[in-house]
Amino acid sequence: MTNRLRTEIQDEEIEQEIVVEEKRPREIPDNFFTQFFSRKFISTERATNALPFVLFIAFLGMVYIGNMHLAEKTIRQIDVLNRDVRERGWDFKTSKADMAFKSTLTEVAKRADTLGIRQSVDPPRKVTVKEAEDGN
Repeated sequence: MTNRLRTEIQDEEIEQEIVVEEKRPREIPDNFFTQFFSRKFISTERATNALPFVLFIAFLGMVYIGNMHLAEKTIRQIDVLNRDVRERGWDFKTSKADMAFKSTLTEVAKRADTLGIRQSVDPPRKVTVKEAEDGN
């Protein structure tokens, strides 16, 4: 029985060897990217030497993005302040016009009449002071 088992195992191994076929390596297409990486244009040494420069460029990109965000935020704030200045200018002009209207002679007379003060009907008189002879 042992011989029979050994022969079966050997037969199975032979079958497995037959089933395994050698695969041919795929042909790499000849284009820009394959030439770029396969002809050692970028080697491990060159990549590690260029790493600080790449990190510097990435840092500059982040600074640029941050600066753009800050500039847009500042522009929004300027727009808000410009709107506020315009509104305050309108308020100032309205208040100035109201004050000019309220300070007219007729409006002042109306308000003074409620307090019991009336406008004089007599024309103003000139007040003269006589000087004393002793010089004082």
